[in-house]
Amino acid sequence: MRARLRGAAVLAGLCLVAGPVACGEAGGARTGGGAGSHGAPRIGVLLPDNTSRFYHFDKPLIDKKIHQLCPECQVEIVSAQHDVATQQQQMDAMITKQADVLILDATDSKSLRTPVENARRAGIEVVSYDRLVEGPVSGYVSFDGAKVGRLQGEALLKALGPKARTGEIVMMNGATTDPNSAWFKQGALAVLRGKVRIGKAYSTAGWRPEAANANMSAAISALGADRIAGVYSANDGLASGIVAALKAAKITPLPPITGQDAELSAVQRIVAGEQYMTVLKPFKPETDAAATMAVALARGKKLDGLTTHHVNSPTTRGIPAVLLTPVPVTADHIKDTVVAHGMYTIDQICTPKYAAACARAGLTR
Repeated sequence: MRARLRGAAVLAGLCLVAGPVACGEAGGARTGGGAGSHGAPRIGVLLPDNTSRFYHFDKPLIDKKIHQLCPECQVEIVSAQHDVATQQQQMDAMITKQADVLILDATDSKSLRTPVENARRAGIEVVSYDRLVEGPVSGYVSFDGAKVGRLQGEALLKALGPKARTGEIVMMNGATTDPNSAWFKQGALAVLRGKVRIGKAYSTAGWRPEAANANMSAAISALGADRIAGVYSANDGLASGIVAALKAAKITPLPPITGQDAELSAVQRIVAGEQYMTVLKPFKPETDAAATMAVALARGKKLDGLTTHHVNSPTTRGIPAVLLTPVPVTADHIKDTVVAHGMYTIDQICTPKYAAACARAGLTR
């Protein structure tokens, strides 16, 4: 019960935006175009893009787990390529095809509300994946976003050391269309506020590295290179744009930069000393939870016993949820985190370009 209350409290702020009247109650499994009414269960998976994470990890892991649990299930996986209109059209197509369940990682949590409502009216269950979409979803799977932000903030303060009292940082937050961005920012500010001066802060359109690059260039011009002691970067993609901007400004050494997602290129930047840390969100537990929930709903079952928390969105209260625990990664812990979790091998990380840096970091087989 305490875990559920904590989970609800973490996201309670999301519900305050719309107020209690606008927040409905999450329902359980329903009948209606339901599981098995047209043969084998049909599960649609809608991903926001084809980044290295979604293409190499989420997509195959979700597909594999669904078929392990439900060999007869029909699975269709599509990518929106960062485009809201494309994902709305994909949702409409899945509804037309009479899917039983949709696993949805929304490109825009607000803009996908209407398609989610349309799915509910058609008797289709929706599992919100990684970021919480508005509308009557049946379940939610993600990581504790406030914890992610706290881990990033704590790591940045540690890297800054005494410079935290005299320097300034730039905050490169995620897209305003993603509710996780506010969650990460909330956690980071809980650690950083009052301990370091925030010289500039940005919301990065579409989580695009090129937007982060432009923002960072603007921050360097506004603050001056010598005043930037560190950079809070909400994820690794943004960090890549930040590093490029700092290098273009010929800033050496690079200030400590945070990240998230443990992308291979980010792990290599950490080895090379160009990025201080990232946050590993082990994808298999997340993909397994989403697939398990989807199969249960496709078979007309409720999610009792499969979830650990309940959360609120601006439109829906008491959504059954699984909130997983993120893991911080610095150069000293690559082997016992991303390598131990099977994300990358040492050979994948330590290509010839990074061989010397890997040796200095003790990253050897």
